[in-house]
Amino acid sequence: MSVVINTNYAATVASNNLAASSAMLQKSLNRLSSGSKIVNPSDDAGGLAVSMKLSAAAVRQGAVATNIGNAVSLLQTQDGALKVSGEVLQRISELKTLYSDVTKSTSDKANYDAEFTALQSQLTANAGEKFNGVSLFGSSSVGAVGVTEDGATTVSIAARDLTSSGSGVGAITDTGVTSLANVTTAQISTAIQNVATMRATNGSEQSRFGFASELVTTNKANLEAATSRITDVDVASESTQLARWNILVQAGTSMLAQANQSSQSALKLIG
Repeated sequence: MSVVINTNYAATVASNNLAASSAMLQKSLNRLSSGSKIVNPSDDAGGLAVSMKLSAAAVRQGAVATNIGNAVSLLQTQDGALKVSGEVLQRISELKTLYSDVTKSTSDKANYDAEFTALQSQLTANAGEKFNGVSLFGSSSVGAVGVTEDGATTVSIAARDLTSSGSGVGAITDTGVTSLANVTTAQISTAIQNVATMRATNGSEQSRFGFASELVTTNKANLEAATSRITDVDVASESTQLARWNILVQAGTSMLAQANQSSQSALKLIG
């Protein structure tokens, strides 16, 4: 190989290798410091696009889980009102039986009627209960709750009209019913059955939401895992690469220094 001064091919190659090693070292440092394999879009353009879609889907799954949780809370509040209504009706049933006792005087029966009137008011108050401003009882459905990330599947919270005479307790709370004498045991039993049916329907909806929530939670975890495989750096593997590039940078620096000195041998020939 000829000895030249103007061109130092060895130094140029060493410089290029050092630059490449330095760039990879910097990239490895960026990945480890950020915890992400994709520091710049150019690192994995396709993977970045996929990870963004997966991440958005996972966020939506989390929102669905929140909505389901709120719906369950509404149903639990509604069931609490129904439970109390059932207990009130049981007390009214007991009062009706006591009221029918032939040994009771008119004043005794008036006392029973006083409690009965108060319990009627409680039943009416129960029917007016709300959850975050949303009425728990009425002739129309509370609404449909999406249980999938795309909103394609929904679960409707059925209408429960507690004031209805046919399907609720309206036969007991009707304005024309002012005394236990105006209500029959059969009407009270029917009202109790109506409340029991509402609670059963409420429970079935809570059960459905429970399973839907479990599925949404599982889907969210899987989406997050898929996103992690694309974007999160493998610290053990990347640490190995960091050591490799660190050594190459040090070696490249040393070799570049020696390559820069190699052309000085030409001076000895001139001298």
